[in-house]
Amino acid sequence: MSSDSSKDWGQAAPLYIAAVAGLLFAALVFFAFGEADIRRNGAQSAADAAALAAAKESRSLMETDLKAHLADPEYFESVFSTSFLGGVGNACSKASDFAARNKAGGVRCRPLADGRWGYEVRLKSAKGMSTDIVPGTEGRRAEAMAVAVIEPRCVFVPKETPAPDSDPDADANPPSVSIGRLRCDGDLDWSVDPEDPTLVPDMADLFTVRLAED
Repeated sequence: MSSDSSKDWGQAAPLYIAAVAGLLFAALVFFAFGEADIRRNGAQSAADAAALAAAKESRSLMETDLKAHLADPEYFESVFSTSFLGGVGNACSKASDFAARNKAGGVRCRPLADGRWGYEVRLKSAKGMSTDIVPGTEGRRAEAMAVAVIEPRCVFVPKETPAPDSDPDADANPPSVSIGRLRCDGDLDWSVDPEDPTLVPDMADLFTVRLAED
């Protein structure tokens, strides 16, 4: 190699090294942001699953209460309205279970307090960022929030009170004990029969569960 070539290489070498170092740094930055996106997406999926699990558990817990009030039309009118806030029971325990299954923790679950029957879940990814190439990010866990609501799929139609009957033989054909009907999406039409709780439809046929925007 001539002296001129050696001189040119000596001058270019620092620039080449700097360019390679810059490319490596950029690659690490892209990796850090890509990892952050993966953590965020994973945390959001976990939050969605946890919120839905809490809402579905709350819906399931309604079955016992519903069967205990098959003779109470006022109860049915209350439950199958948009202002119903839900029944009793610890549905948030399911949120923690599903968060753990989806590699998340730090779960905070609470019933909604805005007039809807549902649950808000906040959590963090179980695993933090693996690199500190972006200052302050190493070990940081992604956070996410989700809301799931339970809504009636049915309308309660109370039974009309019959007019007084002067017929002395009327007692021979006593009226039905049903308090009314539930008319639901999917063509379900259920006559509420207090004498046979085994006829109660599946809770998923009576109430829908979905994720909400907030």
